[in-house]
Amino acid sequence: MERYSTGKRGNPSTLKRDFMILREVTAKTVLSASKIYPYVLNPYTGCQFGCSYCYASYMKRFTGHTEPWGTFADVKINAADLLEKEIRRKKKDTVWISGVCDPYQPLERAYGLTGRCVRLLVENGWPVRIQTKSDLVLRDIDIFRTGTDCHVGMSVTTADDSVRALFEPHVPAIIDRIRALRELHAAGIRTYAMIAPVLPGVECLVPQLRGAVDYLYVDRMNYGHAAAVYRANGLERFKTDAYFGSMKILIQDQARQAGIRCTVFY
Repeated sequence: MERYSTGKRGNPSTLKRDFMILREVTAKTVLSASKIYPYVLNPYTGCQFGCSYCYASYMKRFTGHTEPWGTFADVKINAADLLEKEIRRKKKDTVWISGVCDPYQPLERAYGLTGRCVRLLVENGWPVRIQTKSDLVLRDIDIFRTGTDCHVGMSVTTADDSVRALFEPHVPAIIDRIRALRELHAAGIRTYAMIAPVLPGVECLVPQLRGAVDYLYVDRMNYGHAAAVYRANGLERFKTDAYFGSMKILIQDQARQAGIRCTVFY
């Protein structure tokens, strides 16, 4: 087990989280069945981004972690080796990367597990759906370009970076995520934005995505997570059925005007 600094004390981006607990682990399997896509691949357990609203924090019930969500990450060091074996014996179908971690969280810069796994899938003709919040994804743009069915998506929850700093302080800025989408899209890669959960400031987001994405997915805040953030900042009015209903109508209308296909899950 290793603890390493995520930044200088007092830096707003590392507030209340001065270290990560990192473990290198050996996984038994890496390609799992999913309710969203046929398969899901998570190269890491836990996530350095530690967003306050993250549904994936439920994973602690199954992994035995007692640390707060966002302060630990397990690195499945044999992920690519396992995947190489599993794609030989499993039926070829779409793989979601990832479901309960960000595949391009900062650890990926050192370990490169996601990149190695994506390359294996693409080279063997497997459809891939990337979902991240990190512009580190641009590192693998040449891999994505060689895929016949590879979509890259960015989770973007608001257009207001001050709101981003409240709910997801350790995640790249909104402008960097939209820039990454534009660069991927310009390279001929199918791109999408996952607006989930819908956060305050989202009303200005869709116009900025024009020409950057092929389609949108939208979902509301469906969990009790981040309730303390809403209360502490006087934002409770942005977590009501009325608010989510009005944003649904607005986003759908803006998407039509921008020529972006939009799917809302609520």
